[in-house]
Amino acid sequence: MKATKRIFGISLAAVMALSVCALAACQPEETEDTSYVMPAWSGREPEDAPDVNVHDPSIFYDEASSTYYAFGTHFAVASSPDLINWTQEARDNEWEKLYGTAAFDYQGVQWPATLKDSVEMVQPVSTGDNAVTTTWAPDVEEYNGTYYMYYSLTKGFGKRNSVIGRVEAESPMGPYINNKIIVSSMNGSGEDPNCIDPELFYDKDGRLWMVYGSASGGIYIKELHNSGENWGLPIEDDLENYGKKLWSGTNNQEGPFIFYNEDTGYYYLMVSYGSLMTNYNMRVARSQNPDGPYVDITGLDVANATGQTGGNKIAGNYIIGDANGYAAIGHNSVAKVGDKYIVVAHVRRQAGSTVTAGHSLYAFQLFFNEDGWPVMNPNRYAGEAVGSGITAELVSDTYDLVVHSEGTTADFVESVPYTFAADGTITGADGASLGTWTLSGDYYITITLTEGDWIGTFKGVVTPSWDNMYVPNFIQDAYSTFSLTAVSDTGRSLWAVGTTRKD
Repeated sequence: MKATKRIFGISLAAVMALSVCALAACQPEETEDTSYVMPAWSGREPEDAPDVNVHDPSIFYDEASSTYYAFGTHFAVASSPDLINWTQEARDNEWEKLYGTAAFDYQGVQWPATLKDSVEMVQPVSTGDNAVTTTWAPDVEEYNGTYYMYYSLTKGFGKRNSVIGRVEAESPMGPYINNKIIVSSMNGSGEDPNCIDPELFYDKDGRLWMVYGSASGGIYIKELHNSGENWGLPIEDDLENYGKKLWSGTNNQEGPFIFYNEDTGYYYLMVSYGSLMTNYNMRVARSQNPDGPYVDITGLDVANATGQTGGNKIAGNYIIGDANGYAAIGHNSVAKVGDKYIVVAHVRRQAGSTVTAGHSLYAFQLFFNEDGWPVMNPNRYAGEAVGSGITAELVSDTYDLVVHSEGTTADFVESVPYTFAADGTITGADGASLGTWTLSGDYYITITLTEGDWIGTFKGVVTPSWDNMYVPNFIQDAYSTFSLTAVSDTGRSLWAVGTTRKD
């Protein structure tokens, strides 16, 4: 029997990165035990697990050193052996760690000498509210032992006039040299894109693509050479040949990332809507082709999305239980680790009616429901894995449940206690009936809410979790935590976290 659920507050410092033992099922020599075994968490003491900060993180796995690197805006970099334990390699504005000490002055700002051609072309504003003093959203790729960093540089915050450039190095941390501008919107207007936020990916046939863009003009895709001395350069080398538009430019979005899931047969395009300081939220659409069309769960082609519509909303501003609210989860990338998909994103916290200005780096596991739509674990990645042996009795608990808001809003949606009984019923704190739930396959769940704060049918996944909401790292083994993560047929995400003390 499960113990009564407990909730207690804990500081963010007490829930930082940890190392994890693998999830295992007991298999005696002669008789297979199909019962489910919760992960055994183990890790460093909280004071030894510092936060790291990378804005707009792009994840790169370096096979030579078996290390993950997250490269971000403002020249920040963090590294990890496992996407759980992180080290800050370079903080904001520490560009010398990537480019060396050679510098040149442009309007009172010291820039890496390597970027001189780009800075002189773009002429970034150096003072005032629109000032730009760093590159934005770099993506690092390796080819034949050379590391290539794709970066963006814009004239001013909120401006359309930008370039995407490429530099190269002999190691992930540089020093980077040989600057080359590959696409430019310096003369852009009207429907032209904003040349920022580049991300490269290979499609299932080995073709190489770059997706990029923002609210100014939308999200675009451009094919690159996938081999030889021109690897990573555009096949159409005209600086103002923008490629094909994938996502409408009317949605105040940025940070595109595309990845392919061979199990579902879809490419997934993720973007973030809204303002970092108020209503930032993460979206996704999918396609059977790398260059689209990309549609959301309602069937809308996001190239035709208007206003703040389009794309399934994976995460927005929320509060689970009595924890301080989380905000601005987004501008993410995705790493494939074995058969797992791990989202790496920046995260801010609630600060009164707005959000903090920090940009902590978090990793979350991404799962796929029965219909092949991605759903994300609300708890930070800790090596968890879905598996067989999950039963209604095991999952039954009182959960802190939240359904993310439908649009782009600054409101923090607060969780409500929902009890999932083993008989498939869902009730509220007052015992009133709220709906039903069922399990299928090894870990799929369907939640039907008919009364209460949220109405709809949500299809998703049951996953074990490391509880970053309440439970300190050093006593995780004393608790059992499951997360329910699902998406409705209108594209709204449901998250629920249930933690109980073990007998």
